[in-house]
Amino acid sequence: MPEGSVGTKAAREGLVDERLLQAHVERLAGTIGERNVFHPRALGAARRYIEQVFKAQGYAVATDEFQTHGEACANLEVTNPGARSKEILLIGAHYDSVAGSPGANDNGSGVAAMLELSRLFAMRAPGLTLRFVAFVNEEPPFFATPQQGSLVYAKAARARGDRIRLMVSLETIGYYQNAPGSQHYPAPFSLFYPNRGNFLSLVSDLRARSAMRKVARCFRENSDFPLEHVATFRFVPGVSWSDHRSFWQLGYRALLVTDTAPFRYPYYHTSADTPDKLCYPEFTLATEGLYKAFAAFAMSEANGVPPP
Repeated sequence: MPEGSVGTKAAREGLVDERLLQAHVERLAGTIGERNVFHPRALGAARRYIEQVFKAQGYAVATDEFQTHGEACANLEVTNPGARSKEILLIGAHYDSVAGSPGANDNGSGVAAMLELSRLFAMRAPGLTLRFVAFVNEEPPFFATPQQGSLVYAKAARARGDRIRLMVSLETIGYYQNAPGSQHYPAPFSLFYPNRGNFLSLVSDLRARSAMRKVARCFRENSDFPLEHVATFRFVPGVSWSDHRSFWQLGYRALLVTDTAPFRYPYYHTSADTPDKLCYPEFTLATEGLYKAFAAFAMSEANGVPPP
């Protein structure tokens, strides 16, 4: 466990497999390493690995392919139909890494959590339909451009008429510290939130505020892992820095799940973002809390609660 990590005493039922989480991160950021269209073999290796894991979990994998800088890129999608099959809770994470970084926390952690969630949900019938999507091209220079994988996907979803009740972006969620001063914020949030980086965070714009609060309530009812949440303006630094932004652009409600990335993680977007930096016991507890929260949220929504 990295020095200064949380060491939480929160009880765990053992649903999420810490060894699998770590194995996914080590495969993506250790064995494969930097993965983006400027390293197409590595990007392809990451794609094949995620496809293999999804298939081993019993899913049929749908691919959404397009070209970027002359290289083949693909979003990867799997679905577990729920009782309300046309209403979707979409959980996504980008599998590319920024240039010069192996991307263990950003975003090997998000992909690893998504793969554990998809594994667990494959063994149960959800209320809403659960859809898991691995997005390509989240990192610069493609972020907020037509080549960003999540924007390509969101546009296609809107054109199809997909009824996405909520999109959740899992982004950089594997690093936790209990030392005072280990957590930072854009002004003025330091006045209202803890100065210890020992919590998971939910972030939304004002439109998705009620959905975010419902997810937070579901999390806290099922886990004692520390959680903070905020709904605020999109222009606040960090609030729109992931794939949920693409869904906001297309009119969907969406939120970000994060450890707050550069406001806590000292290795963000560097060559030192390696698998040994993550805090796997806390990462496991956070992922288990998310599993329980999403299961409760999907069932509640399917039982006739009006959309937020």
